[in-house]
Amino acid sequence: MARLPSARKTERRSAAVDLIADRQHYENVVMGALDGAQVSVWIATANLKDLHVEAPIGTVARARGRYISITERFVDLVSRGVEIRILHATAPSRPYRESLSKRRGLVAPRFEMRACPRVHLKMIAVDGAYLYLGSANFTGAGLGARGEGRRNFEMGFTTDDDVLLDQAQARFDEIWSGKECGACRLRNVCPGPLDEREAAKPAHAKARKGKVG
Repeated sequence: MARLPSARKTERRSAAVDLIADRQHYENVVMGALDGAQVSVWIATANLKDLHVEAPIGTVARARGRYISITERFVDLVSRGVEIRILHATAPSRPYRESLSKRRGLVAPRFEMRACPRVHLKMIAVDGAYLYLGSANFTGAGLGARGEGRRNFEMGFTTDDDVLLDQAQARFDEIWSGKECGACRLRNVCPGPLDEREAAKPAHAKARKGKVG
């Protein structure tokens, strides 16, 4: 019987790690970390749909119990200088596209969306300091924004671990920048290979690229 290779020895380190499930995705990730972003929000999801969240605290809309599209919250984040990247696999839902079309402030380079049909990871990284990895797609049902009895059963974990953040963001950036496209066996059916998108960027835009967070 062939022997399995020994596990690589890792350095013991201290970091906050929390297991979250169901409604906690909305409370901890969406209304907590994402809503408080100061520098960057990187999202990876297979499915991308519009989800509605509580209006900001202190607003008339909040006092009236109004819920707003996540795209409205994206506008607020971008206006504060936050960079938002969304990597997704399938076409965004029609309600999301319609909501997005109303937000004139959501334009590159502060707000970008890129599609890769092989993306199945679910990840949210905020400010290079907070990481969510788990089962939840960026949808209302996935992130616990739907009511009791309608939301999905989801589970994942959040952490501030520097090593995991670096590894997760590096993997995200490899896909985002098209480094996987050259050898991809689905390239002939891909609607827009990401390496072609990167190659078409003006030189000054490429020069700005670097690690966020």
